[in-house]
Amino acid sequence: MPTNPLFGAAHRRVPAFGAYLLAFIASLAFAFQPVAAQSILRDAETEALLKDMAAPLIEASELEPGNVEIVLVNDTSINAFVAGGQIVYIHAGLINAAETANEVQGVIAHELGHITAGHVVRFEERTRTAQGITILSLILGVGAALAGAGDAALGALMAGQQAALGSFLAFNRNQEAATDLAGARYLSGAGISGRGSIKFFERLRSLEIRRGFSQADEAAYGRTHPLSGDRIATLREVYEKDPAWDAPDDPDLQARFMRVRAKLYGYLAEPQRTLNLYPESDTSEPARYARAYAFHKDAQMEKAIAETDALLATDPDNPYFLELKGQVLLESGKPHEALPHLRRATELTLNQPLIASMFGHALIATEDDANFAEAERVLRAAVARDRFNPFAWYQLGVVYAERGDMPRARLASAEQQVMARRYPEALRSAQAAEAGLPRGTPDWIRAQDIALQARAELERLRDRR
Repeated sequence: MPTNPLFGAAHRRVPAFGAYLLAFIASLAFAFQPVAAQSILRDAETEALLKDMAAPLIEASELEPGNVEIVLVNDTSINAFVAGGQIVYIHAGLINAAETANEVQGVIAHELGHITAGHVVRFEERTRTAQGITILSLILGVGAALAGAGDAALGALMAGQQAALGSFLAFNRNQEAATDLAGARYLSGAGISGRGSIKFFERLRSLEIRRGFSQADEAAYGRTHPLSGDRIATLREVYEKDPAWDAPDDPDLQARFMRVRAKLYGYLAEPQRTLNLYPESDTSEPARYARAYAFHKDAQMEKAIAETDALLATDPDNPYFLELKGQVLLESGKPHEALPHLRRATELTLNQPLIASMFGHALIATEDDANFAEAERVLRAAVARDRFNPFAWYQLGVVYAERGDMPRARLASAEQQVMARRYPEALRSAQAAEAGLPRGTPDWIRAQDIALQARAELERLRDRR
């Protein structure tokens, strides 16, 4: 699928044309890489926050709320992009770099602008045009070379490449400039200040300067995006005239953002780095959240539990604090102790699928047959609400296998494998499930669907090779 990067690697300057000739042709041929090649991070609290942050912006953009997804990518670079469909991908590095929820809302508003303008489709069309220009120049260049005109051949190749690259980059810069303004409209329509958007662009400009990227006007011609300074100047003029410019940040969203940001850092960073950033002298909720993950990763269970208990002391019915304590206990080999915390978290979130999946896992991990019926109910409810949950499918497969229902165990494996793009295994599992399930039942039909999907993907991969 194509991507439209907003930050990060998209700001690199283009290499000299001579060195870029074959690389550019190859990049056009393989411009559209699957987003799934990147790792997706799933977390109930984070997904709920991003959904709430995006909701007023989606309404202002007049997109259907149920059709737009905000997905967190396990990547430390400062980046966000849109891909096929109405999905906004946000890198973990962007969350870490932002200081406020308002800054991230500015990024989301920008990416929604890409969706409403259909830029993914247009990006693909423009890339095909650039490919056509380059291929034509190659044909002319080869013809000249065969005729013995070496200089003419090189000239044709270089001219074609310059035309293709210049057209492509100018097109992308124009798209980005238009999308900046669309994002400003959506922030305004939602009554959200553009201060965070300006602040984030200023931070990006400082980062570019530290990394040696030129901010001179002539540098703009070798970039996919307008210069950050130009974007700031244009947007500041728009935002400062907007009635929402002085609107205060939502304090609840900001408090939730700081917790999620710290939680994400504690989950991804090395424990010592987390403890350096969030020392034990810091008793704030975000700091305790981060340290709980750091101590848990460092196998210091008592300290991790102490941090979760301190969090629960301030808010005993916070489902995410309960989930964290249950996770620490479960992953420390104490599933029986984890059950009441995970059961309560599941109840409080009305069976949120990710939390329910962990609860189901804890029920199975007790190795008590009396818990397996409840585990099956919990996990079936989880996958009914969120089919794209490979962990829940795996656990459900364990339950089916334990009770001897191998056709459904194989179907659960097929669900997990097709999501992981392990198509040969998914095909075998789906065919085995289909052979053992009652003909015409929903599970039998689903096994057929997975087999067809896996077979089609395998054929597509063969054709690509």
